[in-house]
Amino acid sequence: MLNTVGTTDLWVRRYHPRPEARVRLVCLPHAGGAASYFFPVSRALTADIEVLAVQYPGRQDRRTEPFIRTIDELADAVTAVLAEVARNGPLALFGHSMGAVLGFEVALRLERTGVVPAALFVSGRRAPSTDRDERVHLLDDAGVLAEVRSLSGTDARVMDDDELVRMALPAIRNDYTAIETYRCQPGPPLSCPIHAMVGDADPKATIDEVRAWRDHTDADFELHVFPGGHFYLDQQSTAVLAEITKVLA
Repeated sequence: MLNTVGTTDLWVRRYHPRPEARVRLVCLPHAGGAASYFFPVSRALTADIEVLAVQYPGRQDRRTEPFIRTIDELADAVTAVLAEVARNGPLALFGHSMGAVLGFEVALRLERTGVVPAALFVSGRRAPSTDRDERVHLLDDAGVLAEVRSLSGTDARVMDDDELVRMALPAIRNDYTAIETYRCQPGPPLSCPIHAMVGDADPKATIDEVRAWRDHTDADFELHVFPGGHFYLDQQSTAVLAEITKVLA
C-alpha cells in the first residue's frame, strides 16, 4: 500500500514559500520529470501565487522510493495530499504533458470531495477523450532515449552523461508506461475552468487534439497556442506565466 505520510512535506516542494498568497498553484511534472522543473516558475510568479511543485516517488530526493505504476494510483495519492492543502485556501492545478492528465484526474477527485479548483491549466497534452496508439514504453532503452531526445526537453549535457542517463531512465520508462496505458473513464465533466496550452509545433499534441479539452468542463474553456514544440514552456515562460497570472488575478 502507498504511504502518503499524512503530510505535504513528502510530496510537495515549496521553493519560495508565500504564506500570504491568495492562491496555491500546484505544478505537476511531465513524464520522467521532477519538481525542480518548476523552480523557475516558482521564482518568477508574484507574491499572490505560491507554487507547490509535486515530487513523484522514484526520483531526486525520493529516488529510493518505489515508482507508482499508474495514473489512477498517482492521482489518488496526490489528491490525498492536496486535500490538506485545500484547507488553507483556493488552489489551481498546472500540469505539463503527463502532468496535464494527472491534473485532470486529480481535479475530478477533488471535485468529488467538494473542492473545486480555481482553474486547471493543461499544457502540451491532447485531451483525455482523444486517442493515439503510443508505445514508447515498449521500446528498448535506446528507443526510449531517442524519443526523449526528439522532444528536446532534457538538457543535452544530461543526455550525453551515461551515469545520469542510467539514473533517469527507470523514471522515464515508468512514467511513459503510466501515461501510455491510461484510459479516461466516462463520467461528468469538471466544474472548474480549463485553460489549455500548446506549442504550435508539438508532435505529441495537435491543436485540434488540445481543443478537445473543452469537452471536459462545464465551465469556461480557453485555448492558448504558443510558438514552439513539446517543451515550448522553456522558451515561452514569460508569456505563459503572464497568462496564468491574469487568470488567477
